[in-house]
Amino acid sequence: MSAVAKALQVARSNLHRRPSLRDWSPDNSADERLLARIRAVASERGSYGYRRVTALLKRELSAEGKPAANHKKVYRLMRAHQLLLQRHTGKPTRTHDGKIVTLRSDLRWCSDSFEIRCWSGERVHVAFSLDCCDREVISYVAQAEYLTGSNIRDSTRS
Repeated sequence: MSAVAKALQVARSNLHRRPSLRDWSPDNSADERLLARIRAVASERGSYGYRRVTALLKRELSAEGKPAANHKKVYRLMRAHQLLLQRHTGKPTRTHDGKIVTLRSDLRWCSDSFEIRCWSGERVHVAFSLDCCDREVISYVAQAEYLTGSNIRDSTRS
């Protein structure tokens, strides 16, 4: 070994064979048995993701006295066999562009309220309502006190 290290001009410690990930092969029979259980749970409970499937498998396997399934292995198997649920990003797929179209006036309204803080520290509370067809202000109310529902209802009646 020393002669080989000298000929290659490398340290002898770099010549030993390191196992690589390519040398490792998973136990396919155990994966197939686990996959059969995963498919059974996924077909029975179609809305379950890999975490809930893992929890059910752990419960079943521990009842049988077998070792529990690792959630990473369950995820890997479910991903490889297209059993995962679609990811939920929390964002709606249809975004609202802010335009509400109505065919004629006085059919649909929208309202909003806000407050303006003055330099003196006082606050002015404003509420308004718009006609969605022509975007005209139907009514508004502005006052120094907090707005109540009766203030807004009174402004729309006038």
